[in-house]
Amino acid sequence: MRDYDAATAFLGEWGRFQRLVFFLLSASIIPNGFNGMSVVFLAGTPEHRCAVPRGANLSGEWRNASIPLELRGGQEVPSRCRRYRLAALANFSALGLRPGSDVELEALELEPCLDGWEYSRDVYRSTIVTEWNLVCEDDWKTPLTTSLFFVGVLIGSFVSGQLSDRFGRKNILFLTMAVQTGFSFLQIFSTSWEMFTVLFLIVGMGQISNYVVAFILGTEILGKSVRILFSTLGVCIFFAIGYMLLPLFAYFIRDWRMLLLALTVPGLFCIPLWWIIPESPRWLISQGRYKEAEAIIQKAAKMNGIPAPAVLFDTAEMQDSKPQQQQKAILLDLFRTRNIATITIMSLLLWFFTSVGYFGLSLSTPDWHGNAYVNCFLSAVIEVPAYVIAWLLLRSLPRRYSVSGTLFLGGSVVLFIQLVPAELNVLSVGLVMLGKFGITAAFSMLYVYNVELYPTLVRNMAVGATSTASRLGSIIAPYFVYLGAYDRFLPYILMGSLTVLIGILTLFLPESFGNPLPESFEQMLKVKCFRNEQQTTGIRSSKESPKSLITPL
Repeated sequence: MRDYDAATAFLGEWGRFQRLVFFLLSASIIPNGFNGMSVVFLAGTPEHRCAVPRGANLSGEWRNASIPLELRGGQEVPSRCRRYRLAALANFSALGLRPGSDVELEALELEPCLDGWEYSRDVYRSTIVTEWNLVCEDDWKTPLTTSLFFVGVLIGSFVSGQLSDRFGRKNILFLTMAVQTGFSFLQIFSTSWEMFTVLFLIVGMGQISNYVVAFILGTEILGKSVRILFSTLGVCIFFAIGYMLLPLFAYFIRDWRMLLLALTVPGLFCIPLWWIIPESPRWLISQGRYKEAEAIIQKAAKMNGIPAPAVLFDTAEMQDSKPQQQQKAILLDLFRTRNIATITIMSLLLWFFTSVGYFGLSLSTPDWHGNAYVNCFLSAVIEVPAYVIAWLLLRSLPRRYSVSGTLFLGGSVVLFIQLVPAELNVLSVGLVMLGKFGITAAFSMLYVYNVELYPTLVRNMAVGATSTASRLGSIIAPYFVYLGAYDRFLPYILMGSLTVLIGILTLFLPESFGNPLPESFEQMLKVKCFRNEQQTTGIRSSKESPKSLITPL
């Protein structure tokens, strides 16, 4: 809307109205922080072993020896999924034989946990894992639960923008908050893993839709300078605050159903915001609802203590200022030339593996040394300085080196974890935290960098494509964590190696810092290996099209 900023410039940038919108929309993101990572505690897997029924005719000595030992983490511990065949143990017990001295235990036949499992209650009182025995042969269901949540996120990210374009930002914002809160509440009454997982998928749809629409609404209402602060720090830091609250709730509420109830209640506090947060005036104008848009601006002026003009939007003038129908772009346009195809493929890989690293480290906090609740809190706290550093880097340093440097930092320190001696647990947690810091900072810079690489015609499509790659990364991230059941260091080796490699690959992308946004494919910057071609093409095109100028938006 070319005249909107000029028509509303009298409001100023940081009046009472803007501050209210900034903080209320940011606060609406807080439930996204603890809902997005709640699976860390809802699906936590405690230590477990095969249950031995009380009715088994075993002496105390044979009962204690009924679980074989296995090597795990360099130590011999009771097996989680196997036990000695109880019928044979009952015979030995009846004959008065003793385990170890009279009977060689290693030679005995094993059987699965036919009578269920005994779970440690040291960390969790109950989780969906203990509720439906998602261990041993069914342990694949735990990462699938998390992956299906992120499938919901993927679906929600597709539909939220289209719904808000059609029905309004405010309506869809509160509808998706209601979906997130309502279906989280319904999860409390789940009677099976399948029911819980389907509802969790719908919660994922609401969670990302709420985030996206709040982001859009804020950027459309706020002025240019505040808009940048809102999109880079506001929503991110309030998301981190919600993330920090999660381990606090989980520490005091260790039953998964009651934890879900506690995480659902804060969503109800968003209901009064319906009467405070306005609809986007830009969207109202795009729908021809000028009077409603005018009423919102006049109310904002009154709140800021500034007199508003009698007529803000001249209907005829606003109709004339509507942009002309633009040429439609298709997905294949992202691969139109060798240069843009290379940028697209590299961007997709960058988003995919950065997402794997971010969510892999976030979801693996229970596997770190020490207290699972403290680890989760530290994982959330480290995001705040990461977002601040990312914001400072975006303001002053080249994009390519900023993203590559933070990725290289994050990936390399995660790789070093395998070299830390077992007795230096604090150091290994510190390295994971530093890795999370680097990857989070890089992740938060990708949106800005991605927008600056593509021309106007395909910019929105490029952001959508790379965002989809990010969602796919989050879907497979739980399986990276799952590999830790086979080797404790394997997830860190894979995530660290891939993050370092993608950090190096980023150096071959063009540098967009200080350059105007490209308007056409010809104005796109070239990847490093195509720069000689860029110079040749530039000389030729300047001779053929002397009127072609690159101008900032």
